[in-house]
Amino acid sequence: MAGRVIIVGGGYVGSELARALDGNADVTLVEQRETFCHVPALIRAVVQPDHVEKAMFRYDSLLRNGRVVRGRAASVDGNGVTLEDGTRLDAEAIVLATGSRHSAAFKPEGSSVEGLRKANLALGEAVAAARHVAVVGGGALGVELAGEIRAARPDTQVTLVSAGPLLEGYEARLGKALSRKLKLLGAELVQGRAIDLTSTQEAFAGPLRLEDGREIDADLVIPALGSTPDTTLLDGLDGFQKSPDGRAVCDSWMRPSTFPNIFAAGDAAENGDPMTIVGASRQVLWLTRAVRTVLSGKDIERSAGYHAWVRPPLLVPLGPQMGNSILPIIGLVGNSMTRRVKGRDLFLPKYRKLFRTG
Repeated sequence: MAGRVIIVGGGYVGSELARALDGNADVTLVEQRETFCHVPALIRAVVQPDHVEKAMFRYDSLLRNGRVVRGRAASVDGNGVTLEDGTRLDAEAIVLATGSRHSAAFKPEGSSVEGLRKANLALGEAVAAARHVAVVGGGALGVELAGEIRAARPDTQVTLVSAGPLLEGYEARLGKALSRKLKLLGAELVQGRAIDLTSTQEAFAGPLRLEDGREIDADLVIPALGSTPDTTLLDGLDGFQKSPDGRAVCDSWMRPSTFPNIFAAGDAAENGDPMTIVGASRQVLWLTRAVRTVLSGKDIERSAGYHAWVRPPLLVPLGPQMGNSILPIIGLVGNSMTRRVKGRDLFLPKYRKLFRTG
């Protein structure tokens, strides 16, 4: 097998890339957790608790030829990666896909997913007991969560609080279409900034106060403020810089430093794509070719650089039946297409196939 590659991080980009390279390179995937956690299914799990286990995929069967090393990377250089326990892993190509941190109910903290399970189930119980839920955040997470709660629990009052228009950064008509549908579902939309977030990671008891003096009389407040890039491993690399949103600045070939064989991808890297599953998925195909180029001893700069989505796609279901999406070429689509592509099964068949679980 030609050449060694180390991929740090078994999230959406890391897992798919490891699988794609498994037959053509000596692949080592470094991942601190035993289980991959699928965020869209965890959002729905707040109102359908059986989705907690559906969202979990063990890494055991991901690779046929390579290996998954359970551990946390402490440092990286042009020759490989050193783990926190002192283990040294050498390779000719290295991909850093360290991902991002999120609310405790939707992404695990540390090396165990047990805390995630407990946090998600506890949030679901709190939502079930609540009279009025305020969701803070007008990004995809907040919009999906508000839609899931209203679709599954029509007797629960839901207020979605957004500092600006919904889904800023995407075509304005996507946010407008989702606003109309949330209102049809019976959710209230409030534009303003919260000033008393007791926590930005965990739900807490209301009320919620806004900076303009308004008070939302919710008995449960759920922060849904998006992801924080995890660039800790990259901080010591020569030439490393951060973008304004905290991601690793990369060159045209996804390299975040002066090392020609170290790539960065996914949520932690600024490669022109948004921090979404579909947004980052485009990177896997390019990285597969790039790693093969490096392993063959060729100069990566003689090949075409990476080009991000011209029109970033985004799929936003509001429960299993409703939603809107922006798709490549097609543009804005409504309930039927959103339901068919994501809302109905949340990409679960894709990840069952990737992790060989049936």
